[in-house]
Amino acid sequence: MATIQRITPCLWFDGQAEAAANLYASIFPNSRITAVSRYGEAGREIHGGQPGSVLTIAFELDGIAFTALNGGPRFRFSEAISLQVNCDTQTEIDHYWSRLAEGGDPQAQQCGWLKDRFGLSWQVVPSSMARLMTTGADKAERVMSAVLEMKKIDIATLERAYAG
Repeated sequence: MATIQRITPCLWFDGQAEAAANLYASIFPNSRITAVSRYGEAGREIHGGQPGSVLTIAFELDGIAFTALNGGPRFRFSEAISLQVNCDTQTEIDHYWSRLAEGGDPQAQQCGWLKDRFGLSWQVVPSSMARLMTTGADKAERVMSAVLEMKKIDIATLERAYAG
């Protein structure tokens, strides 16, 4: 029997849930669409969805379950929540940054943060970030100063700042 993930993030879209899930699944390894539910006639006067159109789409990104909901225009994403992508190499950072930022808001890019074409905020950061930011106040201060000068994170620059 398959184990069900206890907590599954649900992302609210305005008719773009399927496009978003397909894009995200194309970017991350070990990713796939797992289920699609569609609007029916029931509750149409409340939800306004076209019968047969996508209501929810369940998907996995690198093995982690998500749900995307076509809930309509009532709610929008904000920077109050973001998804972190921890990367071991600069090549990974470059890959995820460029793919997720494509068509997104270039004004919303700073310190490893970006906003994708659907308005969802992501943080593309090195896996070593916690170590760099918590091992000695002087080192952390230098790293923070370096991060504040970046849009996309450059691991080599952070390591040099850390080393002093």
